[in-house]
Amino acid sequence: MGISDRLYEGSRKVAVAALRFEAIILLALIVYLALLAALRTKPLSAPLALAGDFIGLTLAAIGLFACSISFKNGKSWGRAPAVLANLIALGVAYFMLSGKFYIGAYPLGAIAFVTAGASVLGYRE
Repeated sequence: MGISDRLYEGSRKVAVAALRFEAIILLALIVYLALLAALRTKPLSAPLALAGDFIGLTLAAIGLFACSISFKNGKSWGRAPAVLANLIALGVAYFMLSGKFYIGAYPLGAIAFVTAGASVLGYRE
């Protein structure tokens, strides 16, 4: 097993784990938002916006998990969406940095950077 084979296998395994971790984080965010909404004493001012968040987060979590399945099975169809989603997350982390929300920006940037890199290297033609 050469160095390129080890790099491919390691990157593929990291991509699977990181994509699944991101999907779990999004599902946890849904639970967190639902708890915040349920524990409010005042009525929601924008319930449709919250519903839109739930739908968007659910679809994103499903998409990331599907990409992880693609990497696990050695298929190429999940590579581009995984890279694109994590490049978007890097942009969001940069926006958070500009707003001085460091506690959210650094973890998001780190996981997005690692996942994007592993997604690029975790597939071979």
